[in-house]
Amino acid sequence: MRQPKILTTIKNYSWSLFAADLTAGVTVAMVALPLSIAIAIASGADPAKGIVTAIIGGFMISLLGGSRVQIGGPTGAFIVVVFGVIAQYGYDGLVLATFMAGIILLVAGYFRAGRLIAFIPEAVVNGFTIGIGIIIATSQLKDFFGLKVEKLPAEFFEKITVLWQAIDTLNSQALIIAVITLVLIVLLRRLAPRFPGLIVAVGIGSALVALLQLPVDTLGSRFGTLPSQLPMPTLPDLSITRIVELFPSAIVIAFLAAVESLLSAMVADRMIKGQHRPNAELTAQGVANITSALFTGLPATGAIARTATNVKAGGKTPVAGIIHALVILLVMLLAAPMAGYLAMPTLAALLVITAWNMSEPHKWLEHAKAPASDKALLILTLALTVLVDLTVAISVGVSVGLVLRLSRRKSVESDWVPPER
Repeated sequence: MRQPKILTTIKNYSWSLFAADLTAGVTVAMVALPLSIAIAIASGADPAKGIVTAIIGGFMISLLGGSRVQIGGPTGAFIVVVFGVIAQYGYDGLVLATFMAGIILLVAGYFRAGRLIAFIPEAVVNGFTIGIGIIIATSQLKDFFGLKVEKLPAEFFEKITVLWQAIDTLNSQALIIAVITLVLIVLLRRLAPRFPGLIVAVGIGSALVALLQLPVDTLGSRFGTLPSQLPMPTLPDLSITRIVELFPSAIVIAFLAAVESLLSAMVADRMIKGQHRPNAELTAQGVANITSALFTGLPATGAIARTATNVKAGGKTPVAGIIHALVILLVMLLAAPMAGYLAMPTLAALLVITAWNMSEPHKWLEHAKAPASDKALLILTLALTVLVDLTVAISVGVSVGLVLRLSRRKSVESDWVPPER
């Protein structure tokens, strides 16, 4: 079934439901705003691209998606892929890859491929998710410690070497701000889980930098003032040469968007005791990525953390997600210059927490008790993600996982008897 969930929920919509969705939508917007900026920066893109993606992608995913409570936008899972595509093909290459990924997702939704996620080994998903978390965390050490590094290499061990060589440039004030922000995020999540603690923690850390005039980089000092309006939609370069060279990247983006979105919808189902429509979700992801590309945004997908925040804040229908996108748009139109005061160490702390949560430490014991083949597959996928490339990690992980699944099938005994000759 590809019918958007909003068409079902709107039939019995009421003012009480709207009040719940309004509160949840505003709450999630306050969480999504700094996170979208931080993800864009970590991806090697302009911070405004993260906001555009949260607005356009978030709106489309809620409007057309198959989940009652799914919240969409840029996510940490895409950082590695986006960074690599921009580094190799430029930002216009990323836009084209995102556009093509949207078309692939539309085709997948049309052919009802939503259930195929069940065939992706869980060890592969856990492996590349933990690997992505490690890459994100290491990419944020520069700003977390206030290190003076011109450009971080993409290769993992080279990156660690460059960071270690720059250890004597450590900015203790930046480190203190990062630690304060990190501690506030953790405390506010535990003490007031429904409260938009992310933006409060980032706001307090940034305010300390501004009020005390600390020598710490801010969003404004590094990137200038954020735009206060959405860009005009434009088609990417659709030349055959560019399409062919970016097709593999488009496949990876489509795969990640599908997997993360459907996993997020499944998590939401358990929280609200509901049932999402996987093919409608894939269709929504397709439209969201096409429109995000038209507005030169980043890849978009369902975000597990923001979706969970929406549920905990009382979101009941897709209207909450639409409100979340509109609130971010309103902030962009009215308060874009204020974003320039956001301190880079606070955003680094935010992404370090995001990376930690992506690794799902509460599942590590469960992973350790898994069968040896599952542990080996997880470690293989993780190592390939960190040390080689996410595309290789997914390809090898899914292939090896399929072989393991086939090898575990019990052989069917046959009553056929070879004839005597």
